[in-house]
This record gives sequence, structure tokens and C-alpha cells, in this order.
Amino acid sequence: MSLLTSVAIFLGATLVAVPLFKKLKLGAILGYLIAGVVIGPSVFNLVSDPYTILHFAELGVVLLLFVIGLELEPATLWRMRNQIIFSGGSQLLASAAAIGLFSHFVLGLSFTASLVIGLALALSSTAFAIQLMNEQRILQTPPGQRGFSILLMQDVAVIPILLLVTALAPLQTESGPAWYISLGAVVSVLLVGRFLVNPLLRVVARYGSSEVMTAAALFIVLVTGLAMDKVGLSMGMGAFIAGILLADSSFKHQLETEIEPFKGLLLGLFFIAIGMNLDLQLLFNDPVFMVSMSILLVIVKGAIIFSILRASKQSSSDSIRVAIMLSQGGEFAFVVMTLALSNTVLDAAIAGQVNLIVGLSMALTSPAVIVYSLFFNTKNCPAVYDSIADASESRVIIAGFGRFGQITGRILAANSIPFTAMDKDAEHIEFVRQFGNKVYFGDATRLELLKRAGIENARVLLVAIDNGEEITEVVKLVQLEFPKVKIIARARNRMHAIELSRLGVSYFVRELFDSALSASKEVLKAYGYTQGQADGMATIFSEHDTKMLERVIKENLGIPEIIKSTELGRKELQQLFEEDKQD
Repeated sequence: MSLLTSVAIFLGATLVAVPLFKKLKLGAILGYLIAGVVIGPSVFNLVSDPYTILHFAELGVVLLLFVIGLELEPATLWRMRNQIIFSGGSQLLASAAAIGLFSHFVLGLSFTASLVIGLALALSSTAFAIQLMNEQRILQTPPGQRGFSILLMQDVAVIPILLLVTALAPLQTESGPAWYISLGAVVSVLLVGRFLVNPLLRVVARYGSSEVMTAAALFIVLVTGLAMDKVGLSMGMGAFIAGILLADSSFKHQLETEIEPFKGLLLGLFFIAIGMNLDLQLLFNDPVFMVSMSILLVIVKGAIIFSILRASKQSSSDSIRVAIMLSQGGEFAFVVMTLALSNTVLDAAIAGQVNLIVGLSMALTSPAVIVYSLFFNTKNCPAVYDSIADASESRVIIAGFGRFGQITGRILAANSIPFTAMDKDAEHIEFVRQFGNKVYFGDATRLELLKRAGIENARVLLVAIDNGEEITEVVKLVQLEFPKVKIIARARNRMHAIELSRLGVSYFVRELFDSALSASKEVLKAYGYTQGQADGMATIFSEHDTKMLERVIKENLGIPEIIKSTELGRKELQQLFEEDKQD
């Protein structure tokens, strides 16, 4: 089968399954899983070699971890250290112990097999859980951050788990890289990310195009991931570290926007590949055992995570929701099972059963979240995102941070009012950052970048771009997509002010009008008029000019009428000055 045929089958399955499952309110992820089962070897066998596809689709998880890293500034990560260590560590150890003991004493498996299975099933699906928390708008809340801390600890634990599985092999295979090589790789990624990536992105932003910036974003993720993979560590860990190092970068929003389409497509392919790799014959052979083990896994992990969240003083309602979202087995269990199988730590039958249990637990999670939300999440148990507000979130966005936008930025900063500034001049951004301002590289005419900058939660948008056409484009875009945001726009000239007003902008600033008016006062004073006379003349002119502009806007005059109105206005102005001299 050709590559294009396989791609067509994947896209077709997605187009059918995902909208259907969303319509049934079962979630996109379950749609992807079922689509994979249907086109996989267990049903129609439309695509061969599902394991190879799964290996490729893991890039979706790598890209997801990179984007997560971009959202976690080092200072934020340091503040979360206790959550990661205590919440994440206790969940991992408690879940592994419970599952391992059950496997050994109840199912009768060997100690080694029970240990590997316990550690593998203690891991939740980062991609699955974060997608669910995003859909439920819970990720950015305190309980959501607790859940994320658990996932983060699990991702870090994957590396020692894989090393342990290799060490448990009856016949030791060729050993992996020495610990100091792995440590050196991590340090190298830290140094490159700290000192070389931002200069590279500045060059790309200055001389490249949007497509080149996309290539640069993918290049950074793949190179850091491959570097970690070569020394026996996780590709996802490399991408996550790279993301954290760029969390403070001016290119943060741009990188997120460029990566997002690839992340979404590859994550979808990843879940399809998981569905394809499930051996349904095992389910048909012993359906009671497989289903009951999957349900038991969800209950045990959910109960442990619930207890940890309650111990951290989260409400019962929030704790149950997050516990359900993290109760499934994870994608790294497939990796652990593959390694255990190749090192003869587990036999093929047990590894296949574990993989199927993981897949079934994923399939159970989405409906469980929906059932809980429908029947138990009542008014006495409100959704967490309705009661939590991020106090540090910027409510003001400045699009264009040149000389015009910086004045507002300086006043806001002096009054401790948080704002997000955007500019697409990389050199300009670097200069501004030297003075402590936080400004991001990005084109405000792109909807995705505006969303990344927080336009959905903003109260005010100052459009201060140094290009009239782009100002108009941003105004039209925001009025269409976010009509509640108050827009203050920079008008390049008189005609541009008229255009903006007709678009519905309630307040615009003519960029040269006030400064030119101030200059006219100084000219009049230098000519011989007193300060009061100069101020009076400037006031008469300003009021008359404003009335003229309002008349043009109100009467919706065309160019010929504007020209005639200007001639009339000149005579009116002369008359006003004459009357003022006579007073």
C-alpha cells in the first residue's frame, strides 16, 4: 500500500469518527481510538504495520511536551517543584505498588513481571489527560495544575523505568550509554537552548518568512528530541526541556502557533495508531477478564489520585474530575511493554494483555468524565473553571510595540498593570527587552497569535502597528472574532481615522495630530504671540478640526464631498479666527 493511500485512509477515518463521537459527546480522543480499531488489523486491516505508524506518531507527544514546556517558565516550574515531587511521586509509587502487588499475589505473576507491569500501568497518558483537561477547561486551574504535576513526574520517571526494565533482563544485552553521557546530553541541550536558539530565531525572523519560522520550530523540537534519544533518554524529555528554555523567549507565541497544526495532526494519528495496535482477539477470547481488569485499573488509579488531591486540599468535586481524567494507562506503557518483550522480561501474551488493558482504559475514561459531568457535577459542585481567575493574566494587549506603543506600555508598567505586547520586528524586540519590557515576536494580523497572546481574556486592545493596512486588518479581525474587546487604534492619517471610525472603532488616536498641534503653539510663540494667544488659536483649530472630522464620518461623505467640505471648513476656520481677534 502506498503512503498516499494510507494517509487518505487515516484522514477518511478521522473525518467520519471524530465528528460522530463529538456529536455523541464522547470526545475526539475516543473517536480517534475507535477509528484506529476499525481500520487496524483487528477489523478491516486497511493499513499494515501499525507499530511503525505508532512509532512515527509519537512525534505528536513530543510536540505536545514542547508546547507544554513553552507554557512553563522556569520560575513557574520552580514554584511547582513540591507538587511535582510529592503529588507526582506519591501517585507513581502508590499506583505501582498497588498494581504490582495485585499482579503478584492475585494473578500469580512473578515478582519481576509484576514490578514491570505495576510501573508501566502507573503511568497515565499525558496526551490523553491534557486533551481532556483542555476540553473541560480545567488545565489552568489549581486542581488541573496538580494533575499536570502528576503527569510531569510520570514523564520524568519514564527514563529510570526503562533503565530498570533493561537491568531486569535475564540475559543482559549491550548496555546503553554511560550515565555521564546522558548527563552531558542534558547539559548540552540546556546550553544550546540558553545561548544559541534565540539568536538563531532572531536571524530567521529578520531574514526568513513564516514558512522558515515553521521549519525552525520543527527543527528545534526534532534535534533536541533526537539528541536525547541517541543517549538513551526520552525524546519527549528533550522537547520539554527545549520548551522550558524558550518559555521566556520573545518568540514563544510564534513558536506555539507554528507547532500547533503539526501537534494536532500527529496526536490524532497517535491515538489512531494506538487503536490499530490493540489486539481485539484477546478481548474476544476472555472478555470478562480484560474488561474487569481495565475497569479495576481505572478505579484503583482514580482512587489513589483522588486521595492525593484531597490531601492537597482540593475540593471533592474537582478531585474526582481530575482523578478520572488521569486514571487510564498511558502511551509510555506501550514503550515499556515493547522493551520488556525484547528483553524477555515478559512474554508476548502478557505484554499484549497489558497493551489491551491500557487501550480499554483510555476508551473508558472519556465516557466516565462525561457521565460524571452530566449526573454529578451539579450546582453544588461547580465546574472549576467557573470559580477560578488567574490574577496575573494580562488584560491589556498592545499590538505593535514601537515608539507609539511603548508610551502606553511604560505607563501601564509604572502602575503595575500587566500587559502583553506583540511586534514582528525581531531587532526591535531585542532592543526593548534590554530595558526589562516583556514583548513577544508575532504578527497581530494572525488570529492564532492573538489567541496565544490572550485576546480571548483581554479587556483592551491597543493597535499601535506602524502600518495602516495592518491596523485596519487587526481591527476587522478582532471585531469579528472578539466583539467584547475594547479597541483603541492608531490612525495613520485623517483618511485612516475616517476608515477606522466607519469600522466601528470608538476611539482612535491620530498619531501626528497632538504633536503637530504642540509644534504650532511653539511656532506662534516664537513669532510673537503670548502663551495664552497661542493656546487659544490651537484650541480653536483643534475643536474645529474635530467637528469637521465628525461631520465627514456622520454624513458618510465620499472623496468629492470631503474635498468640498475641507474648502468650506477652511473659510469657517478663518471666520472663527477673525471673530476671536475682535473679542
